Amino acid sequence: MDRTTVTAETPKSPWGSVAPAAPPCSLTDVMSEQLARQLDEENSAFPAIADPTSDLLLVDDAPDTTSDLMLAQMLQMQFDREFDNQLRREEKKFNGDSKVSISFENYRKVHPYEDSDSSEDEVDWQDTRHDPYRAEKPQTTPRKGFTGKGKNITTKHDEVTCGRKNTARMDNFAPEIHVGDGLGMDLKLSNQVFNSLKQHCYSEQRRSARLHEKKEHSTAEQAVDPRTRLLMYKMVNAGVLENINGCISTGKESVVFHADGGSLDEQPVPEEVVLKVFKTTLNEFKNRDRYIKDDYRFIDRFSKLNPRKVIRLWAEKEMHNLSRMKKAEIPCPEVVLLKKHILVMSFIGKDHVPAPKLKDAMLSSEDMKTAYHQVLHLMQQLYQECHLVHADLSEYNILWHQGKVWLIDVSQSVEPTHPHGLEFLFRDCRNVSTFFQKRGVSEALNMYDLFNTVTGLNIPVGAEDEFIAEIVALEKRNEDHVQRRGKKSFPVNSEDADPPLKPDADD
Repeated sequence: MDRTTVTAETPKSPWGSVAPAAPPCSLTDVMSEQLARQLDEENSAFPAIADPTSDLLLVDDAPDTTSDLMLAQMLQMQFDREFDNQLRREEKKFNGDSKVSISFENYRKVHPYEDSDSSEDEVDWQDTRHDPYRAEKPQTTPRKGFTGKGKNITTKHDEVTCGRKNTARMDNFAPEIHVGDGLGMDLKLSNQVFNSLKQHCYSEQRRSARLHEKKEHSTAEQAVDPRTRLLMYKMVNAGVLENINGCISTGKESVVFHADGGSLDEQPVPEEVVLKVFKTTLNEFKNRDRYIKDDYRFIDRFSKLNPRKVIRLWAEKEMHNLSRMKKAEIPCPEVVLLKKHILVMSFIGKDHVPAPKLKDAMLSSEDMKTAYHQVLHLMQQLYQECHLVHADLSEYNILWHQGKVWLIDVSQSVEPTHPHGLEFLFRDCRNVSTFFQKRGVSEALNMYDLFNTVTGLNIPVGAEDEFIAEIVALEKRNEDHVQRRGKKSFPVNSEDADPPLKPDADD
């Protein structure tokens, strides 16, 4: 069998002819000295490239880097320069296009740069320590009152000097008064302007102090001052109250809180009670003195008290009125105890839900008629048996609970012998008559007949002005009788109950 020889041809490269591979050489040839000299001769054939750092080292004024201190200073200078450039960019970004710019130059690193590589479009820094336009602080005037001689004499009354002094004095204002950098602008304030600013600062300080004191020592809406809060905590700690749940009502004279009753040695405490906290601020109910200063039960004590202590007397007045109403079996809250200007009473409602006001109660026509007759009977009972006038009776101070009406808010109630007692009663009759007539109660009397029915008087019904004039005349005769006789026209046989807790001594 014949053997056929196949010759393999090398494929052609698409990139052209391939250079022949270098002949292999042994390690001995590479390490030979003869090869080393040959390579050295080949390198010497190329022109020498100058080293850029060699010229710098040959310069005479180049800094000496052989010293570690000098090298550290050079590095620190380079670092400070980069820091200032970054700070400059931050300032430009912060100010933007604003007409009023903020300078960061107080944060820059101050070094005596030998050369600056900053571009021309960058803002140059200005060292304000040597700024010729910077205003200097005014110099003090000598004791003799003037400086200079001849035509150059300057007295302490010089306009420019006084203006700069007034500008410097603004630094003495209170910290909360922002005076700005008037001294840096070489601002000159006249005496009139400076005195006006000074007076304004003092007024603002006094106003701020009054607001702070008012906030700390007055009972605001839905909030109590620290002293009142402390009294409420003491009641809880003493076991009179289990806890205080929150505010359920607010008014012009008081704030009412709901609480769970605890225990008291002298008398039982209901499961649910209310804390009526009388407001110690006089802003909303400024005419409350009208109801108490002419009340013969408190006239001797009222003249000796300041307006703040009158609030406690106001709470005591409501406690006595409620006690008198309770003895007459009039539906009203039961007094638990009195602690300064906090009156604790029984809660009219159930399960933390207060009874609705007569204004908000959804009553049928029959229930509305029943409510009217009950109110009429309570007004007669209050006037004839308790010898009291509610003085603020309306659908807002009457509650509907368990199928009957309840009277609340009797702190302003007065006796009929009060100089304005009959006027207050006529106002109550107007409110009651107007409400029930609007609710469609056909049996509702008008305010004149209602007044005569409650009082038992027989004042002729005519114009309202004439009717009120007759009432004022009756009050005047009654007041003259009291002053002449020195006793009440309506004697009260029952004695009011003393407060369960005696008022504490003033703090």
